Amino acid sequence: MYKVFINEKQLILSSEPQNSPKTLNYDGSHSFDFALDLLENTASQGLNIYHPDIDQLWTDFGNYFKKIDAAGGIVLNQDRNILFIHRLGKWDLPKGKIEPGESREVAAVREVEEECGIFDLELQDFINATYHIYTERNGEKILKTTFWFKMTYNGTETPKPQLEEGIHEVGWKSETDIEHQILPSTFQNIRLILNDFKQKYPQ
Repeated sequence: MYKVFINEKQLILSSEPQNSPKTLNYDGSHSFDFALDLLENTASQGLNIYHPDIDQLWTDFGNYFKKIDAAGGIVLNQDRNILFIHRLGKWDLPKGKIEPGESREVAAVREVEEECGIFDLELQDFINATYHIYTERNGEKILKTTFWFKMTYNGTETPKPQLEEGIHEVGWKSETDIEHQILPSTFQNIRLILNDFKQKYPQ
């Protein structure tokens, strides 16, 4: 099963029908046309497209878009607080586009370093990938996949926001901070990967 977000609305791609506001049996690219129109231009909050061959469905879905890959990190300090950035009125995790010839792991560490101004990170494990769709100024639809990695930081540097990238604040957040400050003001994909992380690494 794949969960893709469009305008913060969830599109589920699955092998069997799921619990969703609307469900649709896959019938070629017309199904994707319908999904984008529904989630971009109506009040509908979600859609499930299903097909017995989930691998084929996902391949067809990926081929429908221009694809961009990014990588980022859930970084923990010695107090097990998590590093967040604040940009465009939302809390987010540090991440960015993977450069040509760059591995996902290298890109994830580089982006955290650039956006947060800390170094000597220890990359530990791949957590999961998240997916969202957006439209470029020329009207082209982009499917962005972000690969998330667990990292730790044992240094003493104070994180510094990358102002030229529109990041206004960066800091370590406790579990209580995340519950009361971060989750009410972040993206669906961030909630999703934080939940995946919590399930994979229970404290």
